[in-house]
Amino acid sequence: MIEILRAIVAPGLFHSGSVLSALWIGTVVAALSGMVGVFVVIRGQSFIGHALTDIGTVGASGAILAGINLWYGFVAMGLLAGGAVETMGARARDRDIETGLVLAFAMGLGALLLYFDTLYTSNANVTMQVLFGSIFVIAPAIARILIFSSMAALILLMILYRPLLLSTLSPDLAQTRGVSVRLVGLVFVVVMGIAVENGALVVGALLSTALLIGPASTAIQLVSKPITAMAVAAAVGVAATWIGIILAYDSFNWPPAGHGWPVSFFIPALITAFYLLARLMQRRPRPALAAESRVR
Repeated sequence: MIEILRAIVAPGLFHSGSVLSALWIGTVVAALSGMVGVFVVIRGQSFIGHALTDIGTVGASGAILAGINLWYGFVAMGLLAGGAVETMGARARDRDIETGLVLAFAMGLGALLLYFDTLYTSNANVTMQVLFGSIFVIAPAIARILIFSSMAALILLMILYRPLLLSTLSPDLAQTRGVSVRLVGLVFVVVMGIAVENGALVVGALLSTALLIGPASTAIQLVSKPITAMAVAAAVGVAATWIGIILAYDSFNWPPAGHGWPVSFFIPALITAFYLLARLMQRRPRPALAAESRVR
């Protein structure tokens, strides 16, 4: 496989330290986002997942203004916002309204902080870095933290799997079996917050939801069991990320030569293509994953 890739892409791909680092980071982050995304879709929290990435721009912009790495700002604000959203309302409708209001304020504040970043820092690309990602230029120390945090969140998701699935499909039954639905929801939001904010470093805050929702939605089109959907979603996310990184590297030979296309274009485009392909592969309509899981 590696030899085939070497033959069709630009020379030196697998000898580039930044590319190898991007592949490692992209693999872990995409796998986590895909697996978490399955539960995000089942629980109807796609809007919250999108909101967390946008709210994370406030923390990232503030971190750059304070002279610290933007990863800390992304994750800190994402976890704070996620915990607040989960405790704001018992009903999904209440959470959506309150999330929308908080999101509107956060986007305005984020725009203000990005404006200050361009005025008072020497980083001319700060807006592109926050909004559209910087997977090829992530510092080694931050890359290690990012990979470690993603692996920790993945382990936590696996531990949480059974009570999370039960509380998602039947909260009343979960409570009768001694599951703390509110606690499970809070822990899941922490896992989701890590997934989306780490994804923001790969494809940016504006596009991180693509890694969270796209592969999961694709998997749900193809399989019915949640655990199988998680595996398929992880595979789709990793495949889109790898191909996107390779194309971004190879695009330096495309017009305009010597500039290259952003990886934040390729990954969401590939995820969308995979989703559309999955829709075409369906031979007949079938119930949603959550409904099939209830029957089982």
